Amino acid sequence: MKFSFMNKLASAFAAVMLMTASLVQPAAATDPNLVLDRIRDSGELRVPVMIGEEPGYIRDRDSGEWGGFYMEWANDIAELLGVKAVPVETTWGNLAADFQAKKIDIAFGLNPNPKRGLVVDYLSVPLFTDAWAIVAKPGFDKKNWADLNDPSVSLVVQKGGTMQVVAEALTPKANIVVVEDRPLGVLEMQAGRADAMVLAIFDAVQVAKQTGGEIILPAPMLLNPATIGYAREEGNEGYENWLTNWVNQQRALGLAQGKLHKSFEAHGIDLSILPPEFSF
Repeated sequence: MKFSFMNKLASAFAAVMLMTASLVQPAAATDPNLVLDRIRDSGELRVPVMIGEEPGYIRDRDSGEWGGFYMEWANDIAELLGVKAVPVETTWGNLAADFQAKKIDIAFGLNPNPKRGLVVDYLSVPLFTDAWAIVAKPGFDKKNWADLNDPSVSLVVQKGGTMQVVAEALTPKANIVVVEDRPLGVLEMQAGRADAMVLAIFDAVQVAKQTGGEIILPAPMLLNPATIGYAREEGNEGYENWLTNWVNQQRALGLAQGKLHKSFEAHGIDLSILPPEFSF
């Protein structure tokens, strides 16, 4: 009787242990190439494009096709993956939502943004280095961030972009005018309703040409890494690693810098007007 009871007890204990082990088994690891394979299987690399963001994004008025150096980079990557780059029209402020809705697969020229970074991952290496600048009306004499932080100063920024974060952090006392996109900011400048517009310096070159304004790098100069963003989701490790390798090659061989120079020269923009203390 005692032997039978002990056998039953041992059997019950073994059954409990087996059941417990089955409950705590680790979940199957996610395929690190899941996102990369999905893009290749779909035949498309969906990339955001934006009105009024020349020369990064340029829409041909006759054909409706998109170009610009960001689109050229997208085409380069798409070709290597054996897919087609597909433009998706949006704005900087909508990028996070677009990634969450799986409308886009990649975005170029992003600045690390903690709020957007809750749902978007950034490559740890920049594609090129930018800096924060202003395009100021002629005769504007404020050359540093402390002087710009004044209620008498009106600064234009684009809604949802990192330029808004910069302005609100460094010049909270200024009159910050938030607009939906760059063309509306240009209109504010042309109409004389703003003293300056906060921009990444490569965008400032284009806006200065449109408005006749002066490019100023407020002191202290704030360098701004322009990198690549992609959705935070399971299985994007292989995609991240592949993109990092691509960016490292672009920078090591001078391909990224060369593309920027070529694009600006093709659109009649003289990079010699950039402040001498800036280098990308």
